[in-house]
Amino acid sequence: MKQIHSEFKSAKAPSGVWGLEIIAFNTESCQIAQASGATRIELCDNPGDGGTTPSYGFVKAAREKLQIELYAMIRPRGGDFFYSDDEFEIMKTDVLMHKQLGCDGVVIGMLNKDGSVDTDRSKQLVQLAYPMGVTFQRAFDRVNDPFKALEDIIAIGCERILTSGLVPNCLDGAPLIAQLIKQADERIIIMPGSGLRSTNVIEVAKITGATEFHTSARIFVDTQMDFVVDAMEENLQKVIVDGEEVKKIGELLKNHHSE
Repeated sequence: MKQIHSEFKSAKAPSGVWGLEIIAFNTESCQIAQASGATRIELCDNPGDGGTTPSYGFVKAAREKLQIELYAMIRPRGGDFFYSDDEFEIMKTDVLMHKQLGCDGVVIGMLNKDGSVDTDRSKQLVQLAYPMGVTFQRAFDRVNDPFKALEDIIAIGCERILTSGLVPNCLDGAPLIAQLIKQADERIIIMPGSGLRSTNVIEVAKITGATEFHTSARIFVDTQMDFVVDAMEENLQKVIVDGEEVKKIGELLKNHHSE
């Protein structure tokens, strides 16, 4: 495991090196993403809520199946990123659980009511996570001042920020992401995500200069049940990773960063 802490100096990938993080909501997706060239998995539950903390059993199974990096989401519920004291205690317990299960890192994101980064409690989670790495997730896209938030997150000791540039789609947010990468000056990785696909990844890469990228590459598959109660009017589709899309993005990034 990497050792990331407040004295962390440089998180930027060396020239010609790139990373592709894939969100996985089930073990099938973990295996598809790994086989298709992903370099890291962000493990989450509840895609409808934008990703919440995966269960003990889910993390354990994923760790047993993966050789690539595994980061687990620390988010006890959907909704906003201002958490109660009880929720914070749950988050601390989950960080320790993921460390026990051998994750390479965790993904956190905590804000104050005014839209600033909750530095005190975030730092506690980073310290509990050590020596795991810590990514600050898209709570960043809800901050009141992204440039100050960047400095706060660096000071906390996170190794990476996932952001779409404070808008829903990272292509639209690419100019701001480029500014953040310039300000970061290799002190932390800025990783574009949200709406990233093979159709726009190179444009995002060129505008931002980013070296790591994040996508769900998701598709929906129909239920495998032979019997369905039509009167329930349910959509029983599940989310899985599109392996061909992951391969396509990876190949595009490989060619781009070798130029």
